[in-house]
Amino acid sequence: MPRKIGFTVISWSGHEENYSAKELMFHAPTVTGWRSARFCSFPQEITVQMVERCSIRKLQLLAHQYMISAKVEFHIGDRDPASPQCLQQFRRLGYVSLSTNEKTGFRARELKSVHVDAVGTYLKLTFYKNHVNQYNTYNQVALVAINILGDPVDCNDSSPIPSRDQLINQYISSTQHSSSLDGSYAGYKLESVSPLDDLAFDMYQDPEVARIIRLLDDKKQEMVRLERYHMAKKLKQAIADLQKVGECLGRYDVEKHSAIEREDYDTAKQKKEQMEAYRLRVYQQLELHDLLDMSQIQRMTENVADCSIPSSSVRPLQHSVPPSETPKKKNQEQILDKQDKQITPKPISSEHTSAAIPHTLPQFPKIDVSSLPYDERPLPALRKHSESQLQPQAEQLLSSLGPSSPCSPVVTGELEPLSEKAQREAVLPIEVYGDNLVAGAYSKTWSYREDSLLAVYKKLAEVSPGTPKAELTNMMRAAVFLCRKALTDKVSSVFQSSLKLLRMILKEFVVSHQLGRSELSYCIDHIWPSLLSRTGESTVRLRTLAIAFIQEMAVYKEVCALQFIPGELVKPIKSSMPTRLALSRLELLAKLVEQLGTNDSGFTLDNVMRFLTGALEHCSASVRELAVQIVQMMYHIHGHSILCYLPPDDPSTRKNILYKHLFDSFAKIDGRLPQSQ
Repeated sequence: MPRKIGFTVISWSGHEENYSAKELMFHAPTVTGWRSARFCSFPQEITVQMVERCSIRKLQLLAHQYMISAKVEFHIGDRDPASPQCLQQFRRLGYVSLSTNEKTGFRARELKSVHVDAVGTYLKLTFYKNHVNQYNTYNQVALVAINILGDPVDCNDSSPIPSRDQLINQYISSTQHSSSLDGSYAGYKLESVSPLDDLAFDMYQDPEVARIIRLLDDKKQEMVRLERYHMAKKLKQAIADLQKVGECLGRYDVEKHSAIEREDYDTAKQKKEQMEAYRLRVYQQLELHDLLDMSQIQRMTENVADCSIPSSSVRPLQHSVPPSETPKKKNQEQILDKQDKQITPKPISSEHTSAAIPHTLPQFPKIDVSSLPYDERPLPALRKHSESQLQPQAEQLLSSLGPSSPCSPVVTGELEPLSEKAQREAVLPIEVYGDNLVAGAYSKTWSYREDSLLAVYKKLAEVSPGTPKAELTNMMRAAVFLCRKALTDKVSSVFQSSLKLLRMILKEFVVSHQLGRSELSYCIDHIWPSLLSRTGESTVRLRTLAIAFIQEMAVYKEVCALQFIPGELVKPIKSSMPTRLALSRLELLAKLVEQLGTNDSGFTLDNVMRFLTGALEHCSASVRELAVQIVQMMYHIHGHSILCYLPPDDPSTRKNILYKHLFDSFAKIDGRLPQSQ
């Protein structure tokens, strides 16, 4: 099985300050990676030496979100067997092209996986001219991380000749997969790679937790070998939980570094204490279940403390040196210039492991969990733990370890990036209001969601009268989209902010800018389902707010003229409709019929009574009782005209206690004596 190969960066063309190519030797959530110098000349080159001679099977590149090279070329090199101190000529493997990233608005990073089949000790990456975009003002190229996967090769082997078993596997595999693979030895590509060796693992995991996971994985393999499957199952579950813990700690670490950059040292201290408390609690649980020895963790912690930067799973053997101190590099370049003219480029099989990996901070991409196996996906987040003050994700991870009490969420650093799904569905809002505002509307932190709605409110309120109608329409429709999303929010303040924004759109924006009935209809038509559904909310406060707003909205002059709301309220009611939703419909109907009447309002005797007769058959007694009261109100207004919508007043009908009381109430209204049965 191909495994992760450690390497040392031995030369590079140049770099921007604090973004040395040495950063590529380490994989962690907080690594910054390499950046070329500003306004550098192209191509830019990076040469790495692997810790051992190996047969490379797969390369993984994590590109920057906007400092993107149009093309990355690969060369493999080896030592001369006759003279180990001398380097043989580099051999060109081919190249891969990187996406411009325009579709994601330069907010995502491309993780490119490249399948190769080459043996050597040195690997050179050549970066060509950057894709031009508005954010890359200095025409730089960058690489956040690189991962090399392969198998060690004996130094005496001069060519990667497959063994008999490998040839048999190749033959069998080629008959089944020949259409999807290319290269000199397709069988290698079918070899599985451990998820713990994948670049995504180290880039999103806390380094210390990553080491523990690898330790537990080794232990799990040993348990499988000894056929102790119950223990192996426990270890598998512990590894899955620890991966979520590691991602959470990695996120804390990024937030801590972000706070340090902002010189917000109180937040940085809080994050540090949060991490330590969370880490200790998880380790104690591991020890409690006899999954790990605390002495092992303490030794690992001491080892990590000795290193200023967390290393990858294999430590580099030597330090890199600046380009000015490597005269060998000039000779290498001269050799390569000659060799490139002689060697025909070979195709490199490449695939997108993830077309776009969203990131929270400029140096911290997030993994697309939909690509993970079902058992490895993170669980839905809970609210914050009251004692340890953990993030919602951390609370979910430890929910099985002890009781928790939910508490209000808090603001925790930077905005989360928009997912690919969010970017696709919110195209118009992003175009009108920008990525940051829309990211706030999609944030997991309720205060960001509320702030985004208030920001939209402010933008609409400040629109000048001379703004083109097309632009006004787009602004309104984008605001309606965000409003509709916020109407389903469970946080009361966010829901109230959405009502505030919606009120302004309906009462002021559409009217003052004379957008007309069509845009008003568009607005109401899009928000109505979400707004009506909140009238069935279990929380009394939210349900009351929704009912009050619909009642208020229905009497707006422009909205009333559309007669949209009356038509929606009198749609037939099913006997199985949820009780709270049915009660809210009846309550709204009663109030609006009283306010608007049944003449030219959208309410008529016919549609109201047809609705009420359905409500009289509802399975809930409270719904039927309220329907009876509204029928009595309609009898006050329309008198005997409503009787044609009800069953006949005869002994058979009066056997139903509901209709008996209803007909008796009619007699009382008319001043007659009720019939005796």
